Amino acid sequence: MAINSQKNARMRRKPQQARSQERVDRILHVAEQMFIESGYQDTTTRAIASRAEIPVGSLYQFFPDKAAILKALAAKYIEQERQIFADLHTEEAIALPLSVYVERVLDTYDRFYSNNPGYRIVFEQLLKAMPEVPLSMYEEMEIPLTAELQKFLARRKPSLDPAQCELIATISVEVVGTLQWLSLHRNEAFRSKVIGETKKLILSYLKLYLDE
Repeated sequence: MAINSQKNARMRRKPQQARSQERVDRILHVAEQMFIESGYQDTTTRAIASRAEIPVGSLYQFFPDKAAILKALAAKYIEQERQIFADLHTEEAIALPLSVYVERVLDTYDRFYSNNPGYRIVFEQLLKAMPEVPLSMYEEMEIPLTAELQKFLARRKPSLDPAQCELIATISVEVVGTLQWLSLHRNEAFRSKVIGETKKLILSYLKLYLDE
């Protein structure tokens, strides 16, 4: 089914009770597995409901169609990425050698993508079905990521101008995000090389301002 607008892919309602949340989580989990196994186009809402062992009417209480499920999966991944980044910026991280900090951030995200093979499939299908949605969702994600890194830079080197911190954080988030996405579309050997080069690139860039 072709999706022509973001409006057509909104979740009908948010779960208010634990039981409803468990049902939504099950729908999302099953849908993701089916998107990985059979592809988004060949997966139907009825098939998702059947495998999740719930009435299709219950699925439609939360999701009007499979595009809404796809968008919910993307939103879930974006929130997980945001939380991972926030968790990395502890008091300990401020005092880490810059090379260790960069290594830790890139390796943490690399493990996240390796442990979630549906990530690439979800966003690839979202780009095909609703091209305007990933852009707006990534913009929403990049704002807190940039703010988090900006705050970290200011704490690590208080002499940096706030505007400079914002610029450094913006460039770092954009560059790392773009290269990580590239790495997901290549074989494991090339992906490892991309991650390695990304570490060198971002470390060299940050050293210009966070000299130790």
